[in-house]
Amino acid sequence: MNRNKNAFTNGIRDGIPIALGYFAVAFSLGIVAKKAGLNPFQGFLSSFLNHASAGEYAEFTVIMANAPYIEMAFVILITNIRYLLMSCALSQRFDPDTLNAHRLLVGFGITDEIFGISIGRTGALNPYYNYGAMAIALPSWSLGTALGIVAGNILPASAVSALSVALYGMFIAIIIPVSRTNKIVGGVVITSFLASFAVSKIAFFDRMSDSMKISLLTVIIAGLAAALFPVKEEEDSKPAEVPEKEDHK
Repeated sequence: MNRNKNAFTNGIRDGIPIALGYFAVAFSLGIVAKKAGLNPFQGFLSSFLNHASAGEYAEFTVIMANAPYIEMAFVILITNIRYLLMSCALSQRFDPDTLNAHRLLVGFGITDEIFGISIGRTGALNPYYNYGAMAIALPSWSLGTALGIVAGNILPASAVSALSVALYGMFIAIIIPVSRTNKIVGGVVITSFLASFAVSKIAFFDRMSDSMKISLLTVIIAGLAAALFPVKEEEDSKPAEVPEKEDHK
């Protein structure tokens, strides 16, 4: 129990900067939600169930277009499909005895940033670490959307645009330390940046959603990296922060 408590506390600690970034971005997203006709409670609930800014923006756009529910479901699925890949990657980091209920709950709370801090931890991943990060980050995301709806269009467009930059800076702060200590990871990150830029300039990919592009590049680049630079077995079996087997039940 103490190990789970420590993992939960560490998750909260690492999730605080994510929560701050989420609040700023969700606040600007709430302004879009108000234009779509959502009230603060609806905006809060929408963000609590949908943790991606691109997914929510697509959702609000579909609402404004008075499109049917089936179209909304399809758009959100395509926009957020990259989280399926992230969930599969994290599932390989758990202790084999971890219950499926933990895996499902962690999968529900996957975001780009929470995935980043989780995948960067050494050893077997304790799901309570994710719960801690989710406990601070997701309510902040939801509350930001609700307050953005309340604020409406009070803030000038320049201020709203500035708030949106915070999330990108935070994500860079997550990947830079790992890239500095691991040259292979650093090379993969640089390759990802260059590939993303190249794809954005190729007309062939214009009809694909941003999430679909990210998912495609993730599969290709991660697959090549795994094939060319496989993790050695002894590195894979390094002990977690607490060497004894943890009880996730």
